Amino acid sequence: MIKSIQAAQRLDSRGHPTVQVDLTTDRGNVAPTIDKLASYTEAGTFRAIVPSGASTGANEAIELRDGDSAYGGRGVQKAVSNVGMVIGPALVESGLKVDTDQKLIDSLLKDLDGTKNKAKLGGNAILGVSMACARAGAAHSGIPLYKFLRRESGAKTPFMMPVPFFNVLNGGVHSGNKMAFQETMIAPVGASSFTEAVRMGSEVYQHLKKIVVEKFGPSG
Repeated sequence: MIKSIQAAQRLDSRGHPTVQVDLTTDRGNVAPTIDKLASYTEAGTFRAIVPSGASTGANEAIELRDGDSAYGGRGVQKAVSNVGMVIGPALVESGLKVDTDQKLIDSLLKDLDGTKNKAKLGGNAILGVSMACARAGAAHSGIPLYKFLRRESGAKTPFMMPVPFFNVLNGGVHSGNKMAFQETMIAPVGASSFTEAVRMGSEVYQHLKKIVVEKFGPSG
């Protein structure tokens, strides 16, 4: 059972404000999990923080920013307030359970907002609460977070180690150049193991750097 939901403004790795959500339930982990440290801060309290990227796609959820003088308008006190004053009370009153009702919780969050792009309550507020609920649900179920998310998705296929993607060239607002694509990435799909995949990605990146320098000269 969800007992309370609180939020606070924190700074991400770029020094920009972001939303931190702390969700308290009536119990903590029921069994050790491999993501134990990421799942809770203390018995019964589960935390999620929602940092943001440098750019936002046209169809992405809207981060709710304050737009005032603090932090260049990028403060998130409105989103924090929405968690504490709107989302939290509604979830507590709903009686939904984090270990069995994740889909219903996410549906409730979307209904509370009522917009296609989460502009009313803020995608940063909604995502933070959803993530905290998922971590609590995994802990209450006594399984790692990745198994909880797989169960909630209804996937039946065997577990597979994901293929790592390597970001090798950047454009757009991240870089200051005029390249049309924001990121050019490579994926070593033929690797026989994760270790080999990392080696392949590193070697390609280093060779690509040599080719770029030989063709265009060193940067700066």
